[in-house]
Amino acid sequence: MATSPKTPTFKKDKKDESFFDKISGTLARKKHKAKEVNELQEEGKHAIDDPSLSPDLAGTFVLDEGEERSMIEPASRDDPKFKELQKVLIEWINDTLVENRIIVKDIEEDLFDGQILGKLIEKLADIKLEVAEVTQSEQGQKQKLKTVLDTTNRLLNLPRWNHQQKWSMEMGWRQDKWSADSIHSKNIVAIIHLLVALAQHFRAPIRFPEHVSVNVVVVQRRDGQLATRKVVEELTTTNDMMQGKFERDAFDTLFDHAPDKLNVVKRSLITFVNKHLNKINLEVTDLDTQFADGVYLVLLMGLLEGYFVPLYSFHLTPDSFDQKVHNVQFSLELMQDGGLPKPKARPEDIVNLDLKATLRVLYNLFTKYKHLN
Repeated sequence: MATSPKTPTFKKDKKDESFFDKISGTLARKKHKAKEVNELQEEGKHAIDDPSLSPDLAGTFVLDEGEERSMIEPASRDDPKFKELQKVLIEWINDTLVENRIIVKDIEEDLFDGQILGKLIEKLADIKLEVAEVTQSEQGQKQKLKTVLDTTNRLLNLPRWNHQQKWSMEMGWRQDKWSADSIHSKNIVAIIHLLVALAQHFRAPIRFPEHVSVNVVVVQRRDGQLATRKVVEELTTTNDMMQGKFERDAFDTLFDHAPDKLNVVKRSLITFVNKHLNKINLEVTDLDTQFADGVYLVLLMGLLEGYFVPLYSFHLTPDSFDQKVHNVQFSLELMQDGGLPKPKARPEDIVNLDLKATLRVLYNLFTKYKHLN
């Protein structure tokens, strides 16, 4: 029986190997190597995310005894409300620092070194921090962060942390929610806790998505082994509850429980301010909006105290948010110079048409000057 002839095969001489063959082999090996690296990285990430982390993997992570590392579970990171909270905070930071020409795109990557956080604190509190403008070394960045956070904690009226007193008596925020180490390690939960506290304290004109919580896996080295635990971090509650952390006064009660009396108060205040503004042919008909640019407040203080306010000291026709804030801030300073206590309202509150803030300021004036002709 005849057999079909075998197809001859030729062994390619090494010297006949084309340049393309060499490149193809090299690329294939590199792709295989890259695939192994990616798989190893994913395995390591899964090991941290996995709450059933085995102590046998203790050598996988470079953690000192007692040191912790935490990561948000992937499902929480992808939560739409968590993403929305980041978006709101980023837009607020960028709006606040627009004059500095600073643009934040990523909370973890852009805020960890303290550079932008420092600028944010300076702008919000109208202060100048004694820190280096640019720090490249890790030690320098952490030292700068510590200075920024020490100042922040003082502004938030937080006590220095200790085991007996972890809570701010005034605001209810925990200082141990953030630290120089946690922020420098790009712990997004710590960074967001800090940003939310700052936004609340400085009455940022934003609304948070409510009831934002994330699941966090905390890994800690104990006795040479890794132990894990899951914690739920509550980042926001409701806007009403968060605003309620500030001391309530008679106007809060008036708005909440006696809206019928609110119109009576507004009419009384309109009568009071017009008695004086009419002297220079000005008249107020709407308390909600007409004091928002600060012009009437400045002029009113001059009338009440009996002096002319130089026109160069404020913006008579403000056309920007900052100019309006300047006017209101200037009027509040005039009030303090006249012996009134420091107002509870911030200039930004009045510019943002916060009626309670406007009424508080006008009522303080009414209380002192109501008998003035």
